[in-house]
Parts: sequence; structure tokens; C-alpha cells
Amino acid sequence: MADQDAQDRNLPASQRKLDKAREDGQVARSRDLGHFAAIAAGGAALVVMAPTLADLLEQMVRRALRFDVHAVLEPAAMAERLADLAPALLLVAVPLGVLLALVAAAGSAISGGWVWSLKPLAPKFDKLNPLAGIKRIASKQQLVDTVKASALAVLLVGIGAIYLRSHLPDFGAALGLPLPAALPHVGATLATGLLLLVLLLGAFALFDVPWQRYRHRSRLKMSRQEAKQELKELEGNVEVKGKVKARMREMANRRMIAAVPRADLVVMNPTHYAVALKYDEASMGAPRVVAKGADLLAMRIRDVAKGAAVPVLQAPVLARALYAHAEIDREIPAALFAAVAQVLAYVYQLRAAMQGRAPMPGELPAIAVPAELDPHHGLHPEGAPA
Repeated sequence: MADQDAQDRNLPASQRKLDKAREDGQVARSRDLGHFAAIAAGGAALVVMAPTLADLLEQMVRRALRFDVHAVLEPAAMAERLADLAPALLLVAVPLGVLLALVAAAGSAISGGWVWSLKPLAPKFDKLNPLAGIKRIASKQQLVDTVKASALAVLLVGIGAIYLRSHLPDFGAALGLPLPAALPHVGATLATGLLLLVLLLGAFALFDVPWQRYRHRSRLKMSRQEAKQELKELEGNVEVKGKVKARMREMANRRMIAAVPRADLVVMNPTHYAVALKYDEASMGAPRVVAKGADLLAMRIRDVAKGAAVPVLQAPVLARALYAHAEIDREIPAALFAAVAQVLAYVYQLRAAMQGRAPMPGELPAIAVPAELDPHHGLHPEGAPA
């Protein structure tokens, strides 16, 4: 099952999974880059400090080789002499060690970035499983690491041996030089050999950095099931979201239906659209849409309006334009002011006639609606949508 699961992991890791792995302390690290940076920085520091180190080393050698009868007669004197030399050694070793540690950490951070996490230090009892350990040892990645480390060791030893063998006369010549001249001579010879080793480490680091990044991303590859699960976690369960949206639409529709009895009129396309309008001259700058709907919802708005004695007028073009361009609880677009005013005037005349205060108006006159506001203009002359 594990092999099958590994074979199914053929999708690249998502940014979310990469970020989570980073939080857990799992990043691409190149040891070869850290080794190269530390040795290169240490070699450069030694070259820069060579004159000072040569003088310090010469003084220490002179003091160490000075014959002292007291040191021969008193064995404890040797410990005192070493104690005297220790501060000078620490003065060189400690700053150099700190420099190498900082450079090595910086080199490691360059390949994978700075990560502060204590999770890698937590005990992992699955590591104690011998079967899992054997499987890790026999893995392809471990084989590549072993081959790479062996090749690096062989090349380092080989280049070092060849260089030392070819420069044995130079080291032998140092024996015939006085101490002030022998130390710089040996230092220059070793610096050239160190440069060759640093170049070799740099070549391995150039290979190891992209390899570790590829290895890290390969280890975090996802299966299709993992990708789907992550998508669900990010966007939420699709079924739940659908139910929530449906519930919200239902609540919104209920609020609209509840507002229909307070409307001044309902404008309809006979069977497809219905828009309920309300206008209060004292509190509104323009008529406001209190409800709108299509198909079954339009029929429901019509029925509620008739039950509440709200006038329902058939104005297909205006109904389509209002449905397409007006929003719930918002004022109608300015381009429809004239058309809606014409309809409202007809409704007010009709109410006045029903109250006996004015003669009964005739049929609703043709309403002028800008053609660009009709979503079905030119497609269905009869006014019915597709």
C-alpha cells in the first residue's frame, strides 16, 4: 500500500504544503554548500591574516623551543608554559571558529532559507523501526547521497595526495630555510592546494543545491486525493457551501416577498420577470426596488402583490430593463427615471379614480425605455427572453 501511495504521488506540491513543511522545519538543505562556504571563508581569512599569523606562530615556536633548565627539572613548568601559550591560540582559533560557524549557517540558509522551528527536535519513535530504517538505507535517494559522498571523499583524497606528492620538494626545501622564511613558504604552498580543494567543493555544491531542491519537492509530491482534500480545506466543502448559499438565497427571497405588500406597484413581463417598486417623495430621491425575481419567483411576487392590492402592470421592456440593471434596496438607474415616472403617474391616476377623485385612465400608454437597457433588444421582438 505504501508503494502504491508513493506511485500515486505524481502531482507537484502546493504552496500550502510547502509552507506547512517549512513550519515543520523541512526545507531543502545543501551540506556541500555549507562545507564549501565554511572552508572558502576560512581559507580566505587565513590568507588575509597570513602575515599576522606568521609572526604569531614564529613567536610561539621560538618560545616553545627555547631551552629552559627549570622546565627540565620541574615537570609542572611545562603545564605553565602551555597555559601561557593557550591565550594566543584561543585568540586565533575562537574568532576563526565563530567565522566558520556563521558562514556555514549562512550557506545552509541560502539554499533553504532561515527557518526557526523546534519540531525537528521532537522525538520520532517511527525512526526506531528497523524495517523502516533498512528501507531508508536502501532507498534511491540514500544511494545517491552515498555515491556522491564517496565520490567527493575519493576526489578530495586523490587531489590532496597528488598535490602533496608533486610538492614534496617544496616542503623539503622549507627545512633548509630559516624560520622567518620557512613559514611563509609553507603557507603559500598549502594555500594553493587548499584552493584546489575549495574549487572541488564548489563544483559539488553547484550540483548539490538544485539536487536538494528537487529532492525536497519530490518528497512532498501529492496524490490526487491529497490535492482534492486540500482544495476542500481551502474552499470549504462544496456541498456545505451549496447548502449555505441556497439557505441565504431563500432568506433573501423571504425578505423580498415580505417587502412586496409595501410596494407601490409591480412591473411585469407577463411570465418571466417581476420588479416591485416603492417611492416615497419625502424620504427617497428616486423610486427604489424592493423585490425582483424571474420565472417562479416572479409569479410569487405577482401573487403576493395581488393579494395585498398592489397594482401589477404589464410592461415587458421596462420589467426586463429593471431586472437587468436595478439592484435590491437600491434606487433605479437614472436612465429609467422617465419610464418609471410614467408608470407611477399612471398608478396614481388609477388610485385616484378608484377613490372617486379623478376619472378612470385609459390603457397604459407605450413606455419609452432606452434600447441599450433592454437585455433582449433585437433578439426577441415579442419581448420574451430566450
